[in-house]
Amino acid sequence: MHRKTVDGLAIGLLLALCTIWALQQVLVKAVAGDMAPVMQLAIRSGFSAFIIALVLLFQGKALFTASTWKPGLLAGLLFGLEFFFIAEGLRFTTASHMVVFLYTTPIFTALFLSWMLPNERLSILQWLGVTLAFFGLVIAFMFGDDAADNAPDILWGDFLGILAALSWALTTVVIRVSRLSQAPSQQILFYQVFVGFVLLAAMTLVADQTQVQWTTPLLLNLVFQIVVVGLISFSTWLWLLRRYVASQLSVFTFLTPVLGVFLGALLLDEPMQSSFIVGAVLVVFGMLLVHGHQALQSRLWRSKG
Repeated sequence: MHRKTVDGLAIGLLLALCTIWALQQVLVKAVAGDMAPVMQLAIRSGFSAFIIALVLLFQGKALFTASTWKPGLLAGLLFGLEFFFIAEGLRFTTASHMVVFLYTTPIFTALFLSWMLPNERLSILQWLGVTLAFFGLVIAFMFGDDAADNAPDILWGDFLGILAALSWALTTVVIRVSRLSQAPSQQILFYQVFVGFVLLAAMTLVADQTQVQWTTPLLLNLVFQIVVVGLISFSTWLWLLRRYVASQLSVFTFLTPVLGVFLGALLLDEPMQSSFIVGAVLVVFGMLLVHGHQALQSRLWRSKG
């Protein structure tokens, strides 16, 4: 299938998606006092799994197949761990920190795939991006202005954000190198959200984080997480991937951490430390080089010509 280059419609949808994905961390943090973040994400995964299962059954497709259930289980476990680390991290660090560290995922994905697949080896521009992002992480992680006041909590939450990014990257790697790469996208998503729901629900019970204070903001947040994030945003992303060049779409997702920092400061009054902003800028530029190196190289060749 021929995929189009990104046009005005795609850009508009991508801006909306990046805003939604940045906002989700902020809203989970905002109502954490009413319901533990891990329980919020368990509920979202559970509803998403139920709806995706209905869609698959309606289409006459299997929920599980003999050739994909093992890698599907692994991908689901990693998916669940990703959101567990996010939920736990939001208890200790800010939403703006979490979204920046979470979106270092493309760096880890590129490194893992370059090691496992010869045709995915990093170019010079990509290695430059990895180096920039690494130094950005060091600056953002170690030299934040708030670290002196609350170092153990902030640093632990930031570290959990990095673990979430690693889990997300490993999920992508499992899908790329296993038979899941040939499976329908809805089945892959079902494996992830179903196993993720089981894992997050179990962790909610084990950690005794089941206390709930039903409030209007909490209910509105759950509706947003289930309907807007879990269904509309992911469905829209899959629709875009089927119609547009994936590498061009992926570059736009790096607006998410930028928007996350801005929304965290605007809605939660989170401090915007100068050192963290410098580190975040380096991380974003590094990710652009890692994931958008082909577009940059083509532009450089055109300018020379």
